Amino acid sequence: MIETERLRLRPWREEDRASFAALLNTPAVMAHLGGVRAQTDPDPSFDKRLADQARDGFSYWAVELRETGTLVGTCGVRRGVNYAGTPVAGLLELGWRFGSAYWGRGYAREAAEATIAWSWTKLDAPLLAAWTTIENRPSWGLMERLGMARRPDLDFHRTDDPTQPLIVYTLERPR
Repeated sequence: MIETERLRLRPWREEDRASFAALLNTPAVMAHLGGVRAQTDPDPSFDKRLADQARDGFSYWAVELRETGTLVGTCGVRRGVNYAGTPVAGLLELGWRFGSAYWGRGYAREAAEATIAWSWTKLDAPLLAAWTTIENRPSWGLMERLGMARRPDLDFHRTDDPTQPLIVYTLERPR
């Protein structure tokens, strides 16, 4: 578990599944992530988080408010194991997703900075990478505010949507 001034980042639990969907499977949040999923569909994003945690001991963690325990989003780092054939395959992927009611409060940056600090302490990767669509200006804007550098040489297309290019930013381990 990671704690910041306002947030707690912790592993997901199976009982978080419904809260995850209610918070993050909304038109605003899913606008750049393939759209809202039908409620009858199992959420592959939640299952990925559980699988990442079981395999590596880390994932995009649940982010909750320390004061109330309210779930506000997800943030963390994961191995890019599902990006075979792309330039980011195997890289550590820094990522976040927050419920729209919690946008504009600095939670994503606070959680991402804590994740970066944790990553440099606990993992031996030479860099962290993050990617998004070119249209998702808030996300790549945060990447820039975190000190990440744009890496056009690593840009790629998702296999499930080859028309949607993803732009990549990286942050090198401090020396």
